[in-house]
Amino acid sequence: MAMIPRIVREIGLVIAGSILIALAAQFYFPLPFSPVPITGQTFAVLLLAALYGHNRGGLTVLTYLILGIAGRPVFASGTFGIATILGPTGGYLVGFLPAAYVVGFLSKCGWDRKAWSTAISMIIGNIIIYLFGISWLSQFVGWDNVLQTGFLPFLIGDAAKIALATILLPSGWKLLNKSSN
Repeated sequence: MAMIPRIVREIGLVIAGSILIALAAQFYFPLPFSPVPITGQTFAVLLLAALYGHNRGGLTVLTYLILGIAGRPVFASGTFGIATILGPTGGYLVGFLPAAYVVGFLSKCGWDRKAWSTAISMIIGNIIIYLFGISWLSQFVGWDNVLQTGFLPFLIGDAAKIALATILLPSGWKLLNKSSN
């Protein structure tokens, strides 16, 4: 049986990763006091970035964003379009791209070899997402309310998502036939 050409494998992984992020976005829990819902997107973005590295991870997130902007219902609660990017949650969505690149880069530098350094790289990625998200959200809720609506309610959940992504990363390597050594 012939080996799958590398480009076909790469395209397949990017598409599969984009689908995973889209599926994770449908784990959607609205908060009555915030325009920002709790979703599984950050989990998927950080896990894929650590697993795929900066180039493939960044391309995966970019593909996901392009699909959503182009009209595919891949964002939280099946939303889509430029209005979602320009809405209150748009900063978080845009922040996925640099976060994936940084976490993926740190992974390629060996930060994915130990659980503690993997978790730290994902915390850095999450901080990047928060910086983009909070900055953009402040235009909708004001700086006085941005921490209560776009940061504090998410800390415990994001810590749990980072812990789960850190635990699942070695299984991802096995799926990709990638060694952790």
